[in-house]
Amino acid sequence: MFRNLQINIFLYYFITVSIFLFILYYLLSVLHLENISFIFIVILGFVSYSGILISKIAIEPLIEYTQNIQDLSKETLHELNLPISTIKTNSQMIKKTLNDEKNTKRLARIDTACEMLQQRYNELEYMIKTQTFQEINEAFDIKELVKSRIDFLQSLYPHAHFNVRLEKTLIITDKIGLAKVIDNIIENAVKYSKGNNTIDIKLHSYILSIKDYGCGMDELELLRIFNNYYQSNNNMRGFGIGLSLVKRFCDRQGIKLSFQSQLNVGTTVLLQFNKDKM
Repeated sequence: MFRNLQINIFLYYFITVSIFLFILYYLLSVLHLENISFIFIVILGFVSYSGILISKIAIEPLIEYTQNIQDLSKETLHELNLPISTIKTNSQMIKKTLNDEKNTKRLARIDTACEMLQQRYNELEYMIKTQTFQEINEAFDIKELVKSRIDFLQSLYPHAHFNVRLEKTLIITDKIGLAKVIDNIIENAVKYSKGNNTIDIKLHSYILSIKDYGCGMDELELLRIFNNYYQSNNNMRGFGIGLSLVKRFCDRQGIKLSFQSQLNVGTTVLLQFNKDKM
């Protein structure tokens, strides 16, 4: 699709420039016109009309493509809702009558997988809203959000030990986006804390601190962490795009993001929220 679009734009641009040069040659060499103002008006009108047509050719297929993606996302979102609800409902019903320890553990794993599907559902819904520029800011307590994210991540990383000290902190911002930011930072802390699985999480005076005691980073790595696809450890899973997304979100929401790190000692990530956004 986009290959054909590139070819069409090139051909139209080539043809319009050729016509423009021909008109200019005809006016000056054949008709011997010396009225510069008239020539300028004719050329300006032709260029303007050509620009409108080129932009129309370039934008309309992109608009159609984007609309198709949004429609597909909405349809997928709608279709996901029913199976997720069905799994949750039946899991709760089975849990009431289940006494076998082995099957209870299996059911717990199903619940965790269902929760992960619910997270993907929420993220897809969030993506659709952000793509359509809907206002998604809301008032909430960061303390409760952080607690819910820790509970979810604890099920994924049972070996991690979280030292948590949180105080009630009310703000107005993009709750789903902030949840993704917190997930990303905590997951990085867990992944880069091999040998010491303790993560300190503190919320005080509108500052959220997430500290690990892992491999840490030197000053050169700190300068590169927000680059897309950069990873300080190539053996880790993932594509290295998380922190660049975190930074873009924080910049957009007016959240001050900072890192304190020392090689082989650990890393502390600080999120400082704007008190005025209450």
